[in-house]
Amino acid sequence: MANLKTISQFKARLAGGGARPNLFEVHIPSFPVAANAAGADWTSEAQEDFRFLCKAAALPASNNGVIDVPFRGRIMKVAGDRTFDTWTVTVINDEDFIIRTQFEYWMNAINKLTNNSGATNPDSYMVDAHVSQLGRGQIKEATQNNENTSDQAPLRTYTFKDIFPTNISQIDLSYDTGDTIEEFTVEFQVNYFTVGGSLEAASGSETTAGDQANEVVS
Repeated sequence: MANLKTISQFKARLAGGGARPNLFEVHIPSFPVAANAAGADWTSEAQEDFRFLCKAAALPASNNGVIDVPFRGRIMKVAGDRTFDTWTVTVINDEDFIIRTQFEYWMNAINKLTNNSGATNPDSYMVDAHVSQLGRGQIKEATQNNENTSDQAPLRTYTFKDIFPTNISQIDLSYDTGDTIEEFTVEFQVNYFTVGGSLEAASGSETTAGDQANEVVS
C-alpha cells in the first residue's frame, strides 16, 4: 500500500515551483554558408529579433526503435536504432518579414525555386540551434527575487545538431480574420541533439541524448 502523502510533503518536493512551458528561448547563432551566399543576412539584430519572435518550440523527444524477433509463437523485443523527430518552431511575423525571409533564403540555398540546383555539401547548409528552458529566478529553486538583474537561470538547454529547414508553412490571408497577428512555422530536420544545463554546456558537450542525466545537468 502507498503511504499517505500530505500537501506539505508535496510542497517540499516541488522546491522549484515547477518548470513553466512559457519560459523558454530559442537561439540560432549563425546561418550556414550556403544560405549566406544565397542572400541571407542573419545579423545580430535578426538573431535578437528571433529570440523574441519565436513564440513556440519544443524540447525534443527521445525515441529508441524496437526489433521484433519471432521465437516459437512468441515475439521477443530487443532494442533497435534511435530516431530523431523533426523539430518545429512557430514565429510571429512582423511587417518587415525579416525572419521569414531569412529562412526562405536558407531553403532556396538547399534547392532553388526556379530549378533543381542547390548546395550539396551538408556542412554548407546545416547549423546548430539551441532551445533553453528558463527558470523564474536567477538560480534554480531561488528563494528571493533580485530586482537588480534581468538574468534568468537556464534550467536545461538542448542543442539540435546539424539542422536544416524542410518546410516553411503558409500564412493564411482572409478578409474574415481580425484581431490576429500573422505567424508561421518552420520545420527542421535534426541529426541528433545534446543536452546541457546551460547554453555553454550544451554547445560544448559531446554528451548525447541517452547518456546519464547526472552528467549533463548542472
